[in-house]
Amino acid sequence: MRSPFQSVFQAVLLLFIPALAALATGCASTRPVAQPSAFGTKLAGVDVGALPIFDGPTGLRTSWDSLVAACARADVVLIGEMHNHPVGLAVAARLYEQTANRKPNSAALSLEFFNRDQQAALDDYLAGLTDEAGFRESAGLNPGNYPAGHRAMVETARSLDQPVTASNAPRRYTTLARKEGYDRLRGLTDEQRRLFVVPEALTEGPYRDSFFELMSGMTGHGGAGAAEDEERTPEAQAEADEKAHEMVLGFFRSQNLWDATMAGAIAHAVRDGRAPVFHVVGQFHVDNGGGLAQRLRALLPDAEIIVVSMSDATDETRPEEDADRADWIIHVGPAE
Repeated sequence: MRSPFQSVFQAVLLLFIPALAALATGCASTRPVAQPSAFGTKLAGVDVGALPIFDGPTGLRTSWDSLVAACARADVVLIGEMHNHPVGLAVAARLYEQTANRKPNSAALSLEFFNRDQQAALDDYLAGLTDEAGFRESAGLNPGNYPAGHRAMVETARSLDQPVTASNAPRRYTTLARKEGYDRLRGLTDEQRRLFVVPEALTEGPYRDSFFELMSGMTGHGGAGAAEDEERTPEAQAEADEKAHEMVLGFFRSQNLWDATMAGAIAHAVRDGRAPVFHVVGQFHVDNGGGLAQRLRALLPDAEIIVVSMSDATDETRPEEDADRADWIIHVGPAE
């Protein structure tokens, strides 16, 4: 099973990968219930009903039907995915499909891997103004950034006439946050600022601690460069540590811009009368009270928000260290 630090590392790497965007529009569905997805009764060769599913806090084994029912009752379902894990993505796609079929006139989809400046391309496809080839071209999609599980979710939303929110901040703004800070972003035009949400403050607590611990190791301080650090003078070491801290802080500003932008998009959909809003995101953002989960609960204090996290474990019991990970945990096994 991957460690929390591996999940953080994956999330940090995604700061350098374009992911697509903005607030969704759409009307209540009058279309028939979606047909079963292209995965058929089994997803990536795995029967969903046979996967180990756990109540996160208690560790008790539960059923797929109980999970779907809980999702249908919620205002927001945060799905912590493992990017490009075929079984995990397929399970997320089926969970959204079955939840959306229970709430065809109110459910909505929100996706981390679409940036706000790609909303028009997404809306055009959902409305039938472009075909899939045109959609892929205008949104810059390829098998690497639009795997089968993600496509299945979009196709389900399209068949049910449900809106899809392109929720993430474009990479150029997260890069600007990292290099020049939030004041630079606040000085941009209204049209530019529509594409991101600047947080009022950085997230504190374990989320920040985990991020800084991993990133400090990556910069060589306390990690692979420890031997080199021992050869420095105290003054040189202090200067190097300060530079390393500022570098990590820059990345954490980007991470917080990402969280705040997605949280704002989800909250907008909920306030627009959508429920459940099914948001699919890298698991570090939501596991163990991640930054996105914290921000969303602050924006929607009265909303029923649940976190469902995929795990590459194969255990038939929930590991004790996962007790605070999520409300529901699905063991989907390692990716091939």
